[in-house]
Amino acid sequence: MRIRLYHAKILAMENGFDWFEGEVWILNDRIEQVIKGTLTDVTESFDQQIDCMGNLLMPGFKNCHAHGPMTFLRSFADDLPLHQWLNTMIFPAEAKLLEEDIYTLMQLAILEYIKSGITTSFEMYFYPHMIAKACKDMGFRVVLSGTVFGEPSGVKDALHTLESDYKIFYQSHPLVDYRLGFHSEYSCCKELLEGIAQLSQSLKAPVYMHNSETMDEVKACVERHGVTPIQLMNQLSMFEYGGAGHHLLYTNEEDMDIMQQKGIFVVTNPSSNLKLASGIAPIKDYLSRGISVAIGTDGPASNNSLNFFKEMYLVSALQKVKYNDAAAVSPEQVLTMAVYNGAKLLHLDDCDCIAPGKQADLILIDLLKPNMQPMNHLVNNLVYSGSNDNVLMTMIAGKILYANGSYCDAYDVLSVYEKANYIIRRIEHELR
Repeated sequence: MRIRLYHAKILAMENGFDWFEGEVWILNDRIEQVIKGTLTDVTESFDQQIDCMGNLLMPGFKNCHAHGPMTFLRSFADDLPLHQWLNTMIFPAEAKLLEEDIYTLMQLAILEYIKSGITTSFEMYFYPHMIAKACKDMGFRVVLSGTVFGEPSGVKDALHTLESDYKIFYQSHPLVDYRLGFHSEYSCCKELLEGIAQLSQSLKAPVYMHNSETMDEVKACVERHGVTPIQLMNQLSMFEYGGAGHHLLYTNEEDMDIMQQKGIFVVTNPSSNLKLASGIAPIKDYLSRGISVAIGTDGPASNNSLNFFKEMYLVSALQKVKYNDAAAVSPEQVLTMAVYNGAKLLHLDDCDCIAPGKQADLILIDLLKPNMQPMNHLVNNLVYSGSNDNVLMTMIAGKILYANGSYCDAYDVLSVYEKANYIIRRIEHELR
């Protein structure tokens, strides 16, 4: 399949944030050519030619922390602090999930992702084979994360599951990859953490986890082990091959020294952290130290939407308030987090910009909407003014999954909605 996208403003993000007018040619799943200027006589043959009508073509967003199948819990357990929310509402409902439920619930998340311009998500949830199947069937790019947890009696099984899933899913499909991960320090015994660190070194693989999300979490870790979660994991040699912490709201200078030395990424999830009253991450401090930051939506149970424009806005706006500094984090820094840093965190170097040979994971942004006019500053408009309504097209691996307000013809959208509603009604009945 060969596609020509022409009459576009192109924000390639290969070398900064200067945009240019031109066109992009796609051959199968890759970018074939990026052409500056207007071609007046094209003799090449294409299967499809799309006039972008002066709108913005850019790389897709990377959602670096998500629990997509938690769509069934959207608006189900609101207005509670994190640990009460998890233990009294979320965990009991999740215990009622069936394996086949995950497929439908992930489909629902994908529909929301691509409407928001998200072309990759980093999914931490149960039944990874069902998440992978949903993504492959719908043409969506996913990186799966381990989500093990448990007490000493379950360490052997947890480590077996983690290693087995790694071997099954790591670089298993053009759209599916896998990374080592576990839920959190507070949900794992020390023996399991030690085993994960050893597995990471054996596989030479980075590790990802929820980390330092609340003050109580950090305090309890210090009471158990005498050190913070970051320091404990470093003592266990868990970060020898890098990785990332999801949230990282409460870190001290020693934590940040470790993160800087070991190349640990931060994945900030501002909407979820606000809604659960967890706090605001010190993003400005991380950036000042050269610590890379990416962005996640977290799950739709704690967000409650999977809207990446909202996350980008909040990343910048919250830092202004936290530091009493209107220039604390710039729109360019936020867009770097959303695209380039996300690709680097996920080790998807061929998805980080628009350039020949890169993956054709592209989005087209409607600039002919009131919220994008006038064009005083394109990147500022994207971060401060953009919304899902501005996403005209989402393309992943050279296939158009969403365009002009409609989904790919292969998607049975209404059936997904119907099945998702059935799942939560069934679970509610079982919980009575």
